[in-house]
Amino acid sequence: MSIYGAMRTSISGMNVQADRLSAISDNVANVGTTGYKRASTEFATIVLQASELAYESGAVEVRPRRLISEQGAFKYSSSGTDLAINGDGFFVVQDGAGSVMLTRAGAFVPDQSGVLINSAGAKLLGYDLSDPLSRPVANGPAGLVPVSMGALAMRAVPTTEGRLQVNLPAASATVAAANLPSANAAASTYSARTSLVSYNGLGGEVTLDVYYAKTAANAWEVAVYDRAAAGAGGGFPYASGPLATGAMTFNPSTGGLLSGGLINVPIPGGATAEIDLGNTSQFSAEFAVIDANMNGTGATPIERVDISPEGVMTVVYENGVRTAAYSLPIAQVASPDRMQVVSGNMFLPTSGSGDLRIEAAGSGGAGLVVSGALEQSTVDIADELTAMIEAQRNYTANSRVFQTSSDLTDVLVNLRS
Repeated sequence: MSIYGAMRTSISGMNVQADRLSAISDNVANVGTTGYKRASTEFATIVLQASELAYESGAVEVRPRRLISEQGAFKYSSSGTDLAINGDGFFVVQDGAGSVMLTRAGAFVPDQSGVLINSAGAKLLGYDLSDPLSRPVANGPAGLVPVSMGALAMRAVPTTEGRLQVNLPAASATVAAANLPSANAAASTYSARTSLVSYNGLGGEVTLDVYYAKTAANAWEVAVYDRAAAGAGGGFPYASGPLATGAMTFNPSTGGLLSGGLINVPIPGGATAEIDLGNTSQFSAEFAVIDANMNGTGATPIERVDISPEGVMTVVYENGVRTAAYSLPIAQVASPDRMQVVSGNMFLPTSGSGDLRIEAAGSGGAGLVVSGALEQSTVDIADELTAMIEAQRNYTANSRVFQTSSDLTDVLVNLRS
């Protein structure tokens, strides 16, 4: 049995070296593949029980392994949607069949509908920050949606809130009730005026004319009109009454606002905007606008996309407006090297790898997102060529053992008594 055992053992040795060469060939072929994790082969001996008077040779078997947790070097690019992860974790993607998978291959580009896909055609998934139902779930992909640039290309965000801080001249004259801006008379008088640009539901600009008039000592009226309804001279009387009015009172000693720090303005064709007037002051100085801001965007094209290390995708429009659109989560498993490898540099969690966990980038041990970079293959071509030579020599050595055993078998068969 020892000669036949040697043949069997050498055959197993040739088989595992062939498997090793297969892994090397995969690695060499994917040396330039973004996000590729090199494969390796670990060998395990098989021992057969032998008697005390004879040696029974065993065999060797191969244990394939993917070094998925190994970090690759970065190659930087000029595309903001080329993404890499510095640290642990994976991007969450969806293949063509709708299955959720993990990957480190972050060369994402918009497809014909604007959805970000990588070179394998997998869709990048994230949380839609404009959708209250798209919120993180720690133990699964629920709430994740494909990240679509097409849905943002001409996105119009109606104005819902704003901020306006001014200084009102304390020495202003009191305006009679009949001439207050809220009366919308041709003789309307005001102490100060400014304007704000807001956006309706279709992304159209709606200019708001804001009038301030002193009604009594330390008391003011604020009235907001739609400029589109202004009279022939560009002012009073407007074709329709004020969109909103409010009353403000001030501390006579400090000039600070006591009441009336908020006004709700229904934007024509849009939403009701809550405008914060809270830091308005009344000092003995000229009228001055200190701070003015309104949210919302018009229907303007995208100029670029910024993605923060925390995975927040912000769309920058040509008019300078910035809108946080998506949050890109990082997926983790307890044992990444034991995940199932799928075509396209994608991975599936298994019972051996542990359950899927969803984290925000930079929290819970998850890595940070690097925009404008791609993670390179973890293959070292010099190491692979060295391993190939070793496998070739080992295969040859095992074949010689087999040949020698075969020759001895011929000798045994041809023995003459």
